[in-house]
Amino acid sequence: MAIDKWEIVIGCEIHTQLLTKTKAFCACENRYGGMPNTRVCPVCLGLPGAMPRISKGYVELGAVAGQALNCNIARFTKFDRKHYFYPDLTKGYQITQYDIPLCTDGHVDLPMAKLPKEQQFGGEKCRTKNFIGQDCIIDNGKYRRVRVERIHLEEDVGKSLHLQGAHSYIDYNRSGTPLIEIVTKPDMTSPEEAALFMETVQEILRYVKVTNGNLEEGNMRCDANINLNVWEDGKLYHTPISEIKNLNSFRVIRDACTYEAKRQLEEFINDRQEFNPGFKVTMGWDETKQQTVVQRTKNSFVDYRFVVEPDIKPFSVSEELISRAGSKVGELPEAKRNRFKKEYGLSDFDVETLTSSRELSLWFEEAAKGAKDVKKVANWILAELLAVLNEKNETISDVKITPAHITDLVNIIADGKISSAQGKTVFAEMLSTNKMPSVIIKEKGMEVVSDGSAIEAIVDKVIAANPKAVEDFKGGKTNVIGWLTGQVMKESKGKANPKMASALVNEKLSKL
Repeated sequence: MAIDKWEIVIGCEIHTQLLTKTKAFCACENRYGGMPNTRVCPVCLGLPGAMPRISKGYVELGAVAGQALNCNIARFTKFDRKHYFYPDLTKGYQITQYDIPLCTDGHVDLPMAKLPKEQQFGGEKCRTKNFIGQDCIIDNGKYRRVRVERIHLEEDVGKSLHLQGAHSYIDYNRSGTPLIEIVTKPDMTSPEEAALFMETVQEILRYVKVTNGNLEEGNMRCDANINLNVWEDGKLYHTPISEIKNLNSFRVIRDACTYEAKRQLEEFINDRQEFNPGFKVTMGWDETKQQTVVQRTKNSFVDYRFVVEPDIKPFSVSEELISRAGSKVGELPEAKRNRFKKEYGLSDFDVETLTSSRELSLWFEEAAKGAKDVKKVANWILAELLAVLNEKNETISDVKITPAHITDLVNIIADGKISSAQGKTVFAEMLSTNKMPSVIIKEKGMEVVSDGSAIEAIVDKVIAANPKAVEDFKGGKTNVIGWLTGQVMKESKGKANPKMASALVNEKLSKL
């Protein structure tokens, strides 16, 4: 028996906390951090007799996420109880959604250019068992489509704290925090695709202001379900599915899936382990050892004993809510990148940075509206403004100047009223005082002199004062033109129009 080939099959479950003001089913504040167990109440602690109520905005934010990921939104849905026992789940069950989730049948398109070159295939059929006969490579090979099976609403659990010593502690501040769980079809065929999927989802959901998406704070986490297709002597086998829990960085997703794929292949070769639809192994990732470790096994979903949540009635989702949620989605980052490249002629690097947040992209577009040179607007934002913000550890939301400041500066330089070098001085003053560039230039008397006779007089003076430079020019050293132009700018204290100065120097030297 010999293995002909093998491939990876991955489906993801992403848990994302929502940006509601309160928790899912009570009035406790929804906020990260703080003193443990200070933002709790009988409802989120699951005390006897406490009655949950759906908090305002919870369902709507879920609908926003669903539409951003191209899902259908249910007009009727309900909550269920999922029973399991875990130290940080106080009541012994989790309020979630089982058979009627809020969102279904969506998709996320992964930009192939962000994958390693060997994975950027196009035009062929997707190779996983779920995609036989279906094209998942779309738009002439630019994107790989990952199907979203469902997005359902649920509450988060508490957080276990394992401190040094013999004791563990539990902080229930997180208990009851509103979550969505995004469940994909097993459409990813590499660890890199799984990491890119989570990165893309994070970007989209941040754009539509559904979540902070901070992996380091745990308000976005990924469970990767992974197994292998193995062809041996012409016959196809499937290895058992492993669910790797709580992966909290893109690097960890890649590392954990890469290791688990190799482990499963070795297990198949040595022990002939094959897929069983009622069996799944839950794995953790040991960062120190760089390997997956078994946490528990699941024999079936019967273990969870799903029942309809008796304390929350099934409810209808209004067309008004769905429409309002859709209006909050707007243009998503990948569509915006493509438009910026086409409409403004910007590079891939420029559009990647300018669309890194919704606020920055909107700020740029506002500045570009009345600008005579949009590429220069992008350059001032990328090279100058963002450098200052990064140094101060601030974002575009913190900046005091407006897009109109950049527009004014770009247009003034384009009109030749000041030089680019002077523009940097104006830019610094603009950040310091919030004054418009035109006001700063007038106050400081910086406007470029474009009077031909005035510049010609300075050029004559500079040429007369530098006979050696003239002889060098006659000897074929044309770089003298630039040096003499610099002397003209120095003599005029930077006010001479540099283009006119250079042209006049060249003209005068050519006649000598």
